[in-house]
Amino acid sequence: MSINGIILINKERGISSNSVLYKIKKLLKIKKIGHLGTLDVLGEGLLPITLGKGTKIFDYFLNKDKTYKTVFKFGATTPTLDLEGEITECNNVIVTMQALKKKIPFFIGKYNQMPPIYSAKKINGKKAYELARAGKGVALKPKEVEIYSIKILREIGINEFELEIDCSSGTYIRSLCRDIAKSLNTYGIVMSIQRTRCGKFYLKDAETLQDLEQGNIHIIPLEDAFNYPEIHLEENEGKKLLNGVHISYTIQDGLYKIISGNFLGVGQVKDNVLSFYLRLV
Repeated sequence: MSINGIILINKERGISSNSVLYKIKKLLKIKKIGHLGTLDVLGEGLLPITLGKGTKIFDYFLNKDKTYKTVFKFGATTPTLDLEGEITECNNVIVTMQALKKKIPFFIGKYNQMPPIYSAKKINGKKAYELARAGKGVALKPKEVEIYSIKILREIGINEFELEIDCSSGTYIRSLCRDIAKSLNTYGIVMSIQRTRCGKFYLKDAETLQDLEQGNIHIIPLEDAFNYPEIHLEENEGKKLLNGVHISYTIQDGLYKIISGNFLGVGQVKDNVLSFYLRLV
């Protein structure tokens, strides 16, 4: 029996996203499995896992917005921009709540962000962190990202603040910490990071690996991943669509969930013609 859908995992700190995939693959005895955006080993929180035909929605969800809770520590930095590396630079600058509040508005919106050297960015087929660990030069290019909001949740101690960040997919929180620190004439590292939202999925609905091992497995049907209105087709119309035939359908242009007995995928209506946008059968 094939398993298709999405599982929301609350990933623990200290385990890689690929290790989570391997454990679930072994537990469910499933061949096709993937995730909707990796988390660093030191990162924790929401990791949506796709099963079976659910792996087809990766490209669709690749650009979904994210929300993170994180702790920034100013005054020092490491090559990895987090606690994994050794401190290489530091100074005596004290960042106050007032100073941080003044700088944050400058980072709201779009800006060209340089990824961390220790990241999974590919350079000629090799991951940047693999080249960095091998002592080879890492030539990365900046990428445009967008920060929607940065909230200061609390001041934990001297130079240490907990923040909540809403941002576009592809944003590196470690790089954001580095860049905000630079604007404050100091250095910065990420002490902790937790993803609380990925598109329409939220951490509060996630399960731990221990939950799964105890049999508490909640698989979200693929149709629940999309917030589109539904189009219901007769069986013969559904077969035509599956065979690549475009169907005349008078309705407002846009994306729709296609139902013909079962969920077939996401359809697109343009100029009264219905075709597949994302086929999931």
